[in-house]
Amino acid sequence: MKRATTFLLVSALLIAAPAVSTAASKAKEAAVASIDHQQPEMIEMADQIWAYAETALREVQSAAVLADYAEARGFKVERGVAEMPTAFIATYGMGKPVIGVMGEYDALPGISQKAQPTQEPYEEGAAGHGCGHNLFGTASLAAAVAIKELIADGELQGTIRFYGTPAEESVGGKVYMVRAGLFDDVDVALAWHPADEISADTDSSKALADFIVEFKGKTAHASADPWNGRSSLDAIELFTHGINLMREHIKPTARIHYVIQDGGNVPNVVPDYAKIWCWVRDTDHVGVNDLLERARAIAEGAALATGTEATFSLQAGDWEMVPNFEGSKIVHDNFTWLGPLEFTAKEQEFAKEIQRVTDKEPVGLKGEIQPLDLDPGLPEGGSTDVADVSWKVPTLHFSVTTAAYDAPWHAWPVVAAGGMSIGHKGMNYAAKTLAATMVDLYENPEARAAIKKEFDERTEGTVYKPYIPDAPPPVPAEVLEAQAE
Repeated sequence: MKRATTFLLVSALLIAAPAVSTAASKAKEAAVASIDHQQPEMIEMADQIWAYAETALREVQSAAVLADYAEARGFKVERGVAEMPTAFIATYGMGKPVIGVMGEYDALPGISQKAQPTQEPYEEGAAGHGCGHNLFGTASLAAAVAIKELIADGELQGTIRFYGTPAEESVGGKVYMVRAGLFDDVDVALAWHPADEISADTDSSKALADFIVEFKGKTAHASADPWNGRSSLDAIELFTHGINLMREHIKPTARIHYVIQDGGNVPNVVPDYAKIWCWVRDTDHVGVNDLLERARAIAEGAALATGTEATFSLQAGDWEMVPNFEGSKIVHDNFTWLGPLEFTAKEQEFAKEIQRVTDKEPVGLKGEIQPLDLDPGLPEGGSTDVADVSWKVPTLHFSVTTAAYDAPWHAWPVVAAGGMSIGHKGMNYAAKTLAATMVDLYENPEARAAIKKEFDERTEGTVYKPYIPDAPPPVPAEVLEAQAE
């Protein structure tokens, strides 16, 4: 109820307040022209990252593509930040304001796909960009380059910083970057995401906690002397039973997902070790904290009932997004200034074929700009580590069409569209929106002040505590070894 009241209050203030002008200043026109000039390099980089399709914390080649481009364009590049070899920061300029823009480049395992509208792996069993991150990182960096050029020419004053952020799909690289203090001096941060519609995002996202429960028992022969055993698999079964009984007594907004990663080796041996991987989500971190404590108690009860020992380990997670209506209005006005995204008949047919083979209505691609929603309600869908940044610094977020409307996400249809002209067009549009919005932020201190005021009101009284262990990021051993060579 408190959240709803705040949303209505901010909505009323926005409606009453005069709009920030997003007229085509000389700097804004130059920024958009820079994106057009960079387009061949953007497509080349996005396609390289699409083909590399490297998963979380293994994005060695993908990160290098972007970092090298930034360095060649005059940025100071710091590689391997926040103890992650594939994380980097590219900075240009000096003084205030400091505007940050985020880019991702990790792929998802097992969804390799050719750039065609029927399912066929690009490389059998390999990963694929089923969330469009090959486009995400590239567009954000191109926008940063456009701003860098304006600072270098004396058209804008301040600092532009690009954040190369790995592992959004698993451990949440941005969370570790926040913990390392890398966003502490930023005035406003921006991010976008590939999607099936164009919208300035005013809704939040679900908070999430990722944890492991391990049970240690005592092995025995399952027939000769089972009384000497204490089954860790029994503990897993009791734990999942408890979790599933709990589903009746949680809020409709909550979500629980799990997979059993280890339940023993053969039926005739009482397993002395078992492991289950769980995610819990809700509309905010308060709800997630409650789910975590209840899950922890169920694990302890399962261990007690089966004579085993339980270890509960928090691995990762995301807080909910702090929306910023003041910033979203500027983004939306820049959409309007740029106009809708237009696709060719061939691109529309590509999308419709994807929709037909995935049993969706063949409506094609949506290039129109969605209305600005000042009453978005409770968050639906997934979670993101951009949200953790949004608790540290005012964060503007938007979505741009890069895939067929209503086609399955985190799946082959998104990989297919992201490796051809549909994805390229959305990427270009996103880069122009980012660049135009950043020009507004540099040129309008009043806009920055309004964004900061709303951020302060939304976060007042909340102490941010990330869902990560007090340990370095879980970088794969082979990446660390390669870095040491």
